[in-house]
Amino acid sequence: MTCLKTRRASFLIILATEPVNKMNLLIRTTIISVIATASNANATNINQFINTRSCDQVIDKKFYKICYDYKAKGAKFVAYTLKGKNVGAVNIKKRPSFYPEKSIPSRYRTYPNDYTHNEFKADRGHLAPDAAFDWSKDSLDSVYSMANIIPQYRSINRHTWIKAERYARSIAIKLGEVTVINGVEYGSQRMKKSGIAYPKGYWKMLCNDAKGFKRCLYYKNSKTIKTKGDKLKDHVVDCSTLT
Repeated sequence: MTCLKTRRASFLIILATEPVNKMNLLIRTTIISVIATASNANATNINQFINTRSCDQVIDKKFYKICYDYKAKGAKFVAYTLKGKNVGAVNIKKRPSFYPEKSIPSRYRTYPNDYTHNEFKADRGHLAPDAAFDWSKDSLDSVYSMANIIPQYRSINRHTWIKAERYARSIAIKLGEVTVINGVEYGSQRMKKSGIAYPKGYWKMLCNDAKGFKRCLYYKNSKTIKTKGDKLKDHVVDCSTLT
Protein backbone atom coordinates (compact mmCIF):
# COMPACT_ATOMS: atom_id res chain seq x y z
CA MET A 1 0.00 0.00 0.00
CA THR A 2 1.92 3.00 -1.30
CA CYS A 3 1.16 6.42 -2.75
CA LEU A 4 3.70 7.46 -5.37
CA LYS A 5 4.79 11.07 -5.55
CA THR A 6 4.35 12.75 -8.91
CA ARG A 7 8.03 13.65 -9.40
CA ARG A 8 9.89 11.42 -11.84
CA ALA A 9 13.63 11.27 -12.45
CA SER A 10 15.06 11.36 -15.97
CA PHE A 11 17.67 8.86 -17.06
CA LEU A 12 19.85 8.39 -20.14
CA ILE A 13 19.24 4.81 -21.26
CA ILE A 14 21.60 2.95 -23.56
CA LEU A 15 19.63 1.45 -26.43
CA ALA A 16 19.37 -2.30 -26.81
CA THR A 17 20.58 -2.00 -30.41
CA GLU A 18 24.15 -1.59 -29.18
CA PRO A 19 26.32 -4.68 -29.15
CA VAL A 20 25.82 -6.69 -26.02
CA ASN A 21 28.97 -7.00 -23.97
CA LYS A 22 29.75 -7.22 -20.27
CA MET A 23 30.19 -3.45 -19.93
CA ASN A 24 26.85 -2.64 -21.59
CA LEU A 25 25.11 -5.33 -19.56
CA LEU A 26 26.56 -3.90 -16.35
CA ILE A 27 25.46 -0.37 -17.30
CA ARG A 28 21.92 -1.52 -18.14
CA THR A 29 21.66 -3.43 -14.87
CA THR A 30 22.87 -0.39 -12.94
CA ILE A 31 20.34 1.90 -14.66
CA ILE A 32 17.48 -0.48 -13.88
CA SER A 33 18.63 -0.61 -10.26
CA VAL A 34 18.80 3.20 -10.04
CA ILE A 35 15.32 3.58 -11.56
CA ALA A 36 13.89 1.08 -9.08
CA THR A 37 15.60 2.83 -6.18
CA ALA A 38 14.30 6.23 -7.30
CA SER A 39 10.78 4.87 -7.63
CA ASN A 40 10.91 3.48 -4.10
CA ALA A 41 12.34 6.75 -2.78
CA ASN A 42 9.36 8.62 -4.25
CA ALA A 43 6.80 6.33 -2.66
CA THR A 44 4.75 7.44 0.31
CA ASN A 45 4.13 4.20 2.18
CA ILE A 46 1.54 3.85 4.95
CA ASN A 47 4.42 2.75 7.16
CA GLN A 48 5.97 6.19 6.76
CA PHE A 49 3.07 7.53 8.80
CA ILE A 50 2.16 4.58 10.98
CA ASN A 51 5.26 3.20 12.70
CA THR A 52 6.75 2.87 16.18
CA ARG A 53 8.99 5.92 15.64
CA SER A 54 6.14 8.32 14.90
CA CYS A 55 3.50 6.74 17.12
CA ASP A 56 3.29 6.12 20.85
CA GLN A 57 1.23 3.07 19.93
CA VAL A 58 0.32 1.39 16.65
CA ILE A 59 -3.14 -0.17 16.80
CA ASP A 60 -4.03 -2.74 14.15
CA LYS A 61 -7.82 -2.94 13.89
CA LYS A 62 -7.54 -5.58 11.13
CA PHE A 63 -9.42 -3.41 8.63
CA TYR A 64 -7.33 -0.29 9.22
CA LYS A 65 -4.38 0.95 11.30
CA ILE A 66 -4.11 3.75 13.86
CA CYS A 67 -1.08 5.79 14.90
CA TYR A 68 -2.00 6.85 18.45
CA ASP A 69 -0.59 9.86 20.32
CA TYR A 70 -0.68 9.53 24.11
CA LYS A 71 -0.18 13.26 24.74
CA ALA A 72 -3.08 14.22 22.47
CA LYS A 73 -5.20 11.27 23.65
CA GLY A 74 -6.07 10.72 20.03
CA ALA A 75 -4.99 9.41 16.65
CA LYS A 76 -2.25 11.13 14.65
CA PHE A 77 -2.90 9.04 11.54
CA VAL A 78 -5.43 6.44 10.43
CA ALA A 79 -4.84 4.48 7.23
CA TYR A 80 -6.57 1.80 5.19
CA THR A 81 -7.23 0.57 1.67
CA LEU A 82 -10.82 0.99 0.52
CA LYS A 83 -12.01 -1.62 -1.98
CA GLY A 84 -14.56 -0.46 -4.53
CA LYS A 85 -16.37 -3.80 -4.41
CA ASN A 86 -17.15 -3.26 -0.72
CA VAL A 87 -18.64 0.21 -1.12
CA GLY A 88 -22.40 -0.11 -0.78
CA ALA A 89 -22.18 -3.91 -0.97
CA VAL A 90 -24.19 -4.50 2.21
CA ASN A 91 -24.85 -1.15 3.93
CA ILE A 92 -25.67 -2.34 7.45
CA LYS A 93 -28.24 0.08 8.86
CA LYS A 94 -27.87 -0.49 12.61
CA ARG A 95 -24.87 1.35 13.98
CA PRO A 96 -22.81 -0.10 16.88
CA SER A 97 -22.10 1.73 20.13
CA PHE A 98 -18.82 3.55 20.66
CA TYR A 99 -16.38 1.71 22.92
CA PRO A 100 -13.02 2.50 24.59
CA GLU A 101 -9.91 0.94 23.02
CA LYS A 102 -8.73 -1.38 25.79
CA SER A 103 -5.30 -1.92 24.24
CA ILE A 104 -4.45 1.70 25.13
CA PRO A 105 -3.18 2.33 28.69
CA SER A 106 -6.08 3.66 30.79
CA ARG A 107 -4.52 7.10 31.43
CA TYR A 108 -4.38 7.79 27.68
CA ARG A 109 -7.65 6.12 26.76
CA THR A 110 -10.79 8.04 25.74
CA TYR A 111 -14.42 7.18 26.40
CA PRO A 112 -17.73 7.89 24.66
CA ASN A 113 -18.99 10.13 27.49
CA ASP A 114 -15.89 12.35 27.18
CA TYR A 115 -17.79 14.14 24.42
CA THR A 116 -21.08 14.61 26.30
CA HIS A 117 -21.92 18.35 26.61
CA ASN A 118 -18.34 19.33 25.70
CA GLU A 119 -17.52 23.04 25.53
CA PHE A 120 -16.57 22.86 21.84
CA LYS A 121 -19.90 21.26 20.94
CA ALA A 122 -17.76 18.80 19.04
CA ASP A 123 -19.01 15.60 17.44
CA ARG A 124 -17.34 12.25 17.80
CA GLY A 125 -15.70 12.37 14.39
CA HIS A 126 -14.62 9.18 12.63
CA LEU A 127 -11.28 9.09 10.80
CA ALA A 128 -12.03 5.68 9.30
CA PRO A 129 -15.72 6.40 8.48
CA ASP A 130 -18.56 4.01 9.18
CA ALA A 131 -20.00 4.39 5.66
CA ALA A 132 -16.77 2.93 4.21
CA PHE A 133 -16.82 -0.06 6.55
CA ASP A 134 -20.50 -1.02 6.72
CA TRP A 135 -20.04 -4.08 4.53
CA SER A 136 -19.67 -6.50 7.47
CA LYS A 137 -20.47 -6.49 11.18
CA ASP A 138 -16.82 -6.90 12.17
CA SER A 139 -15.56 -4.10 9.92
CA LEU A 140 -18.32 -1.75 11.10
CA ASP A 141 -17.72 -2.55 14.77
CA SER A 142 -14.02 -1.81 14.34
CA VAL A 143 -14.53 1.86 13.40
CA TYR A 144 -16.50 2.58 16.58
CA SER A 145 -13.36 2.25 18.67
CA MET A 146 -12.75 5.58 20.43
CA ALA A 147 -9.15 5.38 19.17
CA ASN A 148 -10.61 6.15 15.73
CA ILE A 149 -12.50 9.19 17.00
CA ILE A 150 -11.40 12.83 17.17
CA PRO A 151 -13.29 16.02 18.15
CA GLN A 152 -14.82 17.54 15.02
CA TYR A 153 -16.81 20.74 14.98
CA ARG A 154 -20.40 19.74 14.13
CA SER A 155 -20.91 21.64 10.90
CA ILE A 156 -17.52 20.47 9.60
CA ASN A 157 -18.23 16.84 10.46
CA ARG A 158 -21.76 16.84 9.08
CA HIS A 159 -21.47 19.11 6.04
CA THR A 160 -17.91 19.34 4.71
CA TRP A 161 -15.70 16.46 5.92
CA ILE A 162 -18.48 14.07 4.94
CA LYS A 163 -17.99 15.20 1.33
CA ALA A 164 -14.36 14.07 1.47
CA GLU A 165 -15.52 10.68 2.77
CA ARG A 166 -18.02 10.34 -0.08
CA TYR A 167 -15.35 11.35 -2.56
CA ALA A 168 -13.02 8.62 -1.27
CA ARG A 169 -15.75 6.03 -1.79
CA SER A 170 -16.45 7.27 -5.31
CA ILE A 171 -12.74 7.03 -6.19
CA ALA A 172 -12.60 3.47 -4.80
CA ILE A 173 -15.51 2.52 -7.07
CA LYS A 174 -13.99 4.25 -10.10
CA LEU A 175 -10.44 2.89 -9.70
CA GLY A 176 -11.21 -0.42 -7.99
CA GLU A 177 -9.49 0.60 -4.76
CA VAL A 178 -7.91 3.59 -3.09
CA THR A 179 -5.43 3.90 -0.23
CA VAL A 180 -6.58 6.47 2.32
CA ILE A 181 -4.33 8.14 4.90
CA ASN A 182 -6.00 10.51 7.37
CA GLY A 183 -3.88 12.92 9.42
CA VAL A 184 -4.73 15.16 12.38
CA GLU A 185 -3.13 18.51 13.24
CA TYR A 186 -3.61 19.14 16.95
CA GLY A 187 -3.62 22.59 18.54
CA SER A 188 -2.95 23.77 22.08
CA GLN A 189 -6.59 23.69 23.22
CA ARG A 190 -7.95 20.73 25.16
CA MET A 191 -11.36 19.52 26.19
CA LYS A 192 -11.60 20.34 29.90
CA LYS A 193 -13.41 17.22 31.04
CA SER A 194 -11.19 14.67 29.31
CA GLY A 195 -7.96 16.46 28.40
CA ILE A 196 -8.37 15.40 24.77
CA ALA A 197 -6.43 17.71 22.44
CA TYR A 198 -8.66 19.68 20.09
CA PRO A 199 -7.57 19.50 16.43
CA LYS A 200 -6.83 22.66 14.44
CA GLY A 201 -7.47 20.69 11.30
CA TYR A 202 -7.20 17.35 9.56
CA TRP A 203 -6.44 16.00 6.13
CA LYS A 204 -7.14 13.09 3.83
CA MET A 205 -4.68 11.65 1.30
CA LEU A 206 -6.13 9.45 -1.45
CA CYS A 207 -3.95 7.47 -3.83
CA ASN A 208 -3.83 4.59 -6.27
CA ASP A 209 -0.31 4.03 -7.61
CA ALA A 210 -1.34 1.70 -10.41
CA LYS A 211 -3.72 4.30 -11.87
CA GLY A 212 -1.40 7.24 -11.20
CA PHE A 213 -3.90 8.91 -8.91
CA LYS A 214 -3.11 11.05 -5.85
CA ARG A 215 -5.11 13.82 -4.22
CA CYS A 216 -5.05 15.50 -0.81
CA LEU A 217 -7.68 17.51 1.04
CA TYR A 218 -7.28 19.69 4.15
CA TYR A 219 -10.03 20.92 6.50
CA LYS A 220 -9.81 23.50 9.27
CA ASN A 221 -11.66 22.44 12.42
CA SER A 222 -13.22 25.76 13.37
CA LYS A 223 -16.73 27.00 14.12
CA THR A 224 -15.95 30.15 12.11
CA ILE A 225 -15.72 28.17 8.87
CA LYS A 226 -18.74 28.76 6.63
CA THR A 227 -20.13 25.52 5.26
CA LYS A 228 -22.73 27.01 2.93
CA GLY A 229 -21.51 26.75 -0.63
CA ASP A 230 -18.51 24.65 0.42
CA LYS A 231 -16.99 22.67 -2.44
CA LEU A 232 -14.53 19.79 -2.43
CA LYS A 233 -12.10 21.74 -4.63
CA ASP A 234 -11.85 24.40 -1.90
CA HIS A 235 -9.90 21.91 0.21
CA VAL A 236 -7.43 20.49 -2.35
CA VAL A 237 -3.82 20.98 -1.22
CA ASP A 238 -0.33 19.96 -2.34
CA CYS A 239 0.28 16.51 -0.84
CA SER A 240 3.93 17.33 -0.22
CA THR A 241 2.87 19.83 2.46
CA LEU A 242 1.27 17.13 4.60
CA THR A 243 3.27 15.22 7.23
